[in-house]
Amino acid sequence: MAQNNFWSNAPETKRSFRWVVRINNIATYLAKSVSKPGFSVSEISHRFINHTFWYPGRVEWNQISVVLVDPVSPDAASTVMSIIEASGYTPPHTGYVDYWPTISKERATTYLNNVRIEQIDHDGNNIESWTLHKPWIKDVKFGDLSYDSDDIMTISLTLRYDWAYLKTYNKGENLAGAMAGSIYNNGKTFPKGHNKAL
Repeated sequence: MAQNNFWSNAPETKRSFRWVVRINNIATYLAKSVSKPGFSVSEISHRFINHTFWYPGRVEWNQISVVLVDPVSPDAASTVMSIIEASGYTPPHTGYVDYWPTISKERATTYLNNVRIEQIDHDGNNIESWTLHKPWIKDVKFGDLSYDSDDIMTISLTLRYDWAYLKTYNKGENLAGAMAGSIYNNGKTFPKGHNKAL
């Protein structure tokens, strides 16, 4: 068994507070928290007499959550509602009596396009990037009001997407065979002073 030199070599680690999320039309500094993409693999069973054999099925990407701070200006609530309206939803009101638009995937993904979560190192260099393919807003919560709280108001978004693409500047460890040629293992150690976007 190979000796674990993690602590003796003191490698740099990714940190949970070093990140930015880039969402079309929403300022990066408004983001308070974001969940990284993840997925589940379905399972299928085959039973034979007294035995059960399991097989992996389809990959399904999980939705992510983004929490935004809601300042007075620019008003984040107004921005979110503008994205929803541009996606195709307009509440019935004067002037739209005979007009009932609905949300389409094309419009919903267009106005929320380019959702990217970037992790950075201690120098601000981008070391990991997750890009969501065809993301759209699935759920919005504009927060709760209370006389017992002086917290900053936030808006919680749930985003659904088709899949996510990971790009890093560093390769995985001890990958061989098919794994060595994976598109996710084509990173290269970034040079000193690197500050390029992934």
